[in-house]
Amino acid sequence: MSGTETMAASDEPIAADGKPELLVLRALKLGDLLVAVPALKGIRRAFPEHRLRYAAQGWLSDALGLVGGYELLPTHGLDEPLAMDPGVVDVAVNLHGSGPESQGRIDALKARRTVGHRGLHRDGPPWRPELHERERWVRLLEWHGIEADPLDVQLHRPHVPSRVPGATVLHVGAAYGSRLWPVERFAAVASALSEAGHQVVFTGGKSERERAVEVCRLAGLPGTAMLAGVLGLGEFAATVAAARLVVSADTGAAHLASAYGTPSVVLFGPAPPEIWGPPPGPHVVLTRADLRRGDTFAVEPDPALLGVQVPDVMAAVRDLGVL
Repeated sequence: MSGTETMAASDEPIAADGKPELLVLRALKLGDLLVAVPALKGIRRAFPEHRLRYAAQGWLSDALGLVGGYELLPTHGLDEPLAMDPGVVDVAVNLHGSGPESQGRIDALKARRTVGHRGLHRDGPPWRPELHERERWVRLLEWHGIEADPLDVQLHRPHVPSRVPGATVLHVGAAYGSRLWPVERFAAVASALSEAGHQVVFTGGKSERERAVEVCRLAGLPGTAMLAGVLGLGEFAATVAAARLVVSADTGAAHLASAYGTPSVVLFGPAPPEIWGPPPGPHVVLTRADLRRGDTFAVEPDPALLGVQVPDVMAAVRDLGVL
């Protein structure tokens, strides 16, 4: 038995701080965290006496803080066991998937109660690939008797202010080449929005800075518009929360815009918006579903993304009433 926990008379694992442990596994990226917010809020309401942990990559700590109530357990995918001794966790929740890898990591915890999809050794709802991600995890919880609302996507406001309140954010990067809309098209949108009076800024991670610099150069905008590779995750969230408009592919930036009700134009390539799209609100989805190849890990942009043209984006901005 771990030295950080004791066992109550009810055989419920109790941590040294007197709270039973609840662990949520979702060792994925920012967008994956944000579409799970309704489920995370439902879990928080259902287990107010538990110490809540979220197993994911360490760099998501600031974003997890915007959900509230959870501590991050640094976890890099499913390659290594979760950093919790067997028997310490009272409730284990699998929001990662339904395959043998994630189920194996959850089973290894030997939790008193497990919440997951139907598997070889446990009961639960069957996996339904056609469900929207928000609805998938809410449905899972509801099957296990936990209430949640798939539209409860709001986050806390960041503690740090935006450097550019009221700016229009063009998030020009993405994790995979399949979601990279051409730099020339992003530049054309940036130029048109700037000419219409928008303060345009470019965001992205450090690995995306070179791409953002190229878009900025092609658009003829000053270097002060470059925020890619500069902002921490909390500052990035603050920038989106205070923005006039966000234009992005299907990335964490788009999901942040959903969480803060910021008007957004979201370009979809390999992923169908029926599964990953924004909730109702000031958000316009653009894609060419008839062209979709659907290979998330492809090096080249998905045809569904390339089917979206600059005039389509500008029309969507007009439809949102921010042009």
